[in-house]
Order: sequence, then structure tokens, then C-alpha cells
Amino acid sequence: MLNFASDVIFSVGSFPVTNTLLNTIFVDLVLLLIILGVNIKLSAVPGKVQNIAELIIGGFYNLTESIAGERTKKIFPYFMTFFLFIIIANWSGLIPGFTTIGIVEDEHKLIPLLRSATSDLNTTLGLAIVSLVATHLMSIKALGIKEYISHFISLSPILLFVGILEIISEITKLVSLSFRLFGNIYAGEVVLETISHIFAFIFPLPFLMLEVIVGFVQALIFAMLTMVFMVILTTPHSEAKEVGNV
Repeated sequence: MLNFASDVIFSVGSFPVTNTLLNTIFVDLVLLLIILGVNIKLSAVPGKVQNIAELIIGGFYNLTESIAGERTKKIFPYFMTFFLFIIIANWSGLIPGFTTIGIVEDEHKLIPLLRSATSDLNTTLGLAIVSLVATHLMSIKALGIKEYISHFISLSPILLFVGILEIISEITKLVSLSFRLFGNIYAGEVVLETISHIFAFIFPLPFLMLEVIVGFVQALIFAMLTMVFMVILTTPHSEAKEVGNV
């Protein structure tokens, strides 16, 4: 059974290199190869690869625009980056051999060389931190430091209480984003590993297809929530009041 924590494969000095870190590097390389491949084949008359890339990017851009409006150009790069990284990380764990090729320890335990990065809480927590930090920096840039602080601090007792709830909400977002993604991917990998040990052929296929869907959905949820948080925190109070009055 997969360990709850990632396994150390080797160390560089005092820095431990885990199987999920190796998978993160693998995902980054895949993304770079995709970007280079698409850029090399860019042309006025698009080929199949360019058509597929434009269809995917265009569809997600329109989705972002329907929610973010005029802030789409600033928010879309974050939305697409999170989605692509997470979905490739999720699906990479389903590649045959990813969790079965590794180092045998104590003649009974196998430590896989590669393991889905998103099945490690450290990775999902890191993604959640990047998401929230980027959201708050974007909010400061869009609203100014004074209006940004007014979201959380006010001289009015009622608004001060609301501000405290907002701070608690931000902490909750961090926990929710990281644990939702980690829990779904880790649980999926444990189920697949267990089923594969019991049934070698055919029976694991439905579970494999389910994990493909779960991997897509979880990547989309993380990216969508990041987008929504960015839209909310970059909305001035005046606009929010107008929307409320309508």
C-alpha cells in the first residue's frame, strides 16, 4: 500500500528527493515539451496539434471571460497554469509502471520511483499557498492597499466582525484547496493499487476510467476556485454593492 507520506529516493546533500518531487519535475518537462511543440508548429494555417491547442485554450478562455469579465487577461494565465499542471500530475499517476517500478525495501515493500505529485499533501498545500498569495497580490494591485485592508479591518464593530470572518475564510480556503485535491488523488491511487493486486486484468479498467474523470474534475475545480477567489477579491466594494442592489 502507498505510504501516506512520499518516499525519499535519494538525497542531494541534506536535501531529500522524493518520488513525488521527481514526478513534479516530470510534469514540468511534459508541459515544456507541449509548449515547445505547439510553438514550433504555429502557422497561419493551423495543423491538427495547433487546432486542438486553440480549441482547448479558446474554450477555457471563454469560460474565464464569462466569470471574470474585464479581468480575464490577468486571471486566465493562473487558471490555465493550475489546470494544466494539476491534470497532468493527476493523470501521470495512472501511467502503467508509475507505482509498480521502484526500489524493493526489506524484500517485501516496494518504493515507487515516481508517484503522482498531487497525492502528496506537501504539493497540494504548496499549490494552495501559491493560489492564495497570487490572489491577494492581485487584489492589492487592483484595489490599492487601503481598500484591500478594508476587506479585513474596519473601525465599525459590525464590519470588523465581518473582517474576522473573512480572515477565517481565507484560512479555510487554504485547507479546502489542499486537502480536497490531495484526498481525492491519494484515495484513488490506493483503490487502484488494491484492486490491481487482487485482479490483474479487465476488472481494474472501470476504476482506471473513473480516476481519469476524477483527475480532470479535481484539476478543473482547483483552477475554477482560484479564478472565483481572484474575481471576488479584485472586485471593489462599490461594484459589489451595485451587484447586491440588483
